[in-house]
Amino acid sequence: MLDLFRSRTGFILILLALVFIGIALRATGNMGLVQDATFGVFAPVQTILIDASNGVTNLFGGFQEVNELRAQVKQLQERLNTAVIDSVRVRELEIENSELRAQLEYKQENPDYLLSGATVLQENDNRARVLSQDPSALVNYITIDQGRAENVAVGMPVITPAGLVGRVTEVGEHWARVLLLNDTTSSVNAVVQSTRATGVVQGQGQGSELLIMRYLPLGDSVKEDDLILTSGIGGAFPKRLVIGQVIQVRQRDTDLFTEAIIRPSVDLSRLEFVLVMKKFTPTDITTEPTPTAAPSPTPTPAATIAP
Repeated sequence: MLDLFRSRTGFILILLALVFIGIALRATGNMGLVQDATFGVFAPVQTILIDASNGVTNLFGGFQEVNELRAQVKQLQERLNTAVIDSVRVRELEIENSELRAQLEYKQENPDYLLSGATVLQENDNRARVLSQDPSALVNYITIDQGRAENVAVGMPVITPAGLVGRVTEVGEHWARVLLLNDTTSSVNAVVQSTRATGVVQGQGQGSELLIMRYLPLGDSVKEDDLILTSGIGGAFPKRLVIGQVIQVRQRDTDLFTEAIIRPSVDLSRLEFVLVMKKFTPTDITTEPTPTAAPSPTPTPAATIAP
C-alpha cells in the first residue's frame, strides 16, 4: 500500500479516484458534507495565517506611525525652540528699551551734564571674590565701549539714572575702565541729605557690595534710611549725585567719629548701560600750587638833610 502512494502511477490513480468521488458526491447532492469537513479542518489554520498576516501589516504600519510621530515631535520642538528664542529676544529688547528710556529721561532732566551713553563690555572676573586667601586688594572695575575717540577722559564720573557708579581711571581708543564705588581705593566726599553732615564714602572690599561712610561727626549727624549724596568737596565729583542709603549706623563713645554702612543706589553687580559725564571736569586741589605771599618791599631810609 505504501509502495502505491510512493509511485507516480499510484498517486495518479488516487487523484482520479478522488475526482470521481467528488463528481459522484456533487451529482448526488452530498458535496456539502465534504466542504463542511474540509472547512472544519482548515479553518483554524486559515485563521492563524490571517492573524499572522494582519500582525505583520500592523507591525509595519506601527513603525510608519512611530516615524510620523517622531517627525511631528521634532517639528513641534523646533517651533517651541524658535518661540522661546523669540520670547527671550523680545524680553531683552523690552529691558534694554526701558533702561535706555530711563537714561534718555535723565539726560533731558540734566542737560548741563553732557551725558554720553555707554555699554558695559566686561566686568572684573574677581570683583565678587572673597579675599580670605588673598592678601592683595582686588580692583573692582568695569570696561565700557567709550574711549579717547569719544572724548572720554580719566576722572570723568560714570553714573546711571539711579545714582553714582564710579569714575574713569584708564582710557583706550574706544574703551575705558571705570573704578566702581565699592573698590577699596575708591573715595568720594559725601553729605547726609537730612543733616548736611559731611564725610567720606569708601568701598569695604572683601567682596562686599556695601559702602562705608567715615569721619562723620558724633551725635545725630546720620541715622538709618538717610540718603547720601556727593558733596562736591574736592572737585572730583559734582554735587548732589545719589550714592546710596544708610542701613546701619556705628557709633561708640570711644570713637572720634561716627560711621555709616550704605547700600549703593546702583546695583554694581548688574551693570549693562551707564552714562559718562563728559562736561564735568574733575579738579584735584591737592595738585594746585599753594600761593605764597609776595615779599614786602624794604623801606628806603629817608635822606638826612643837613642843617
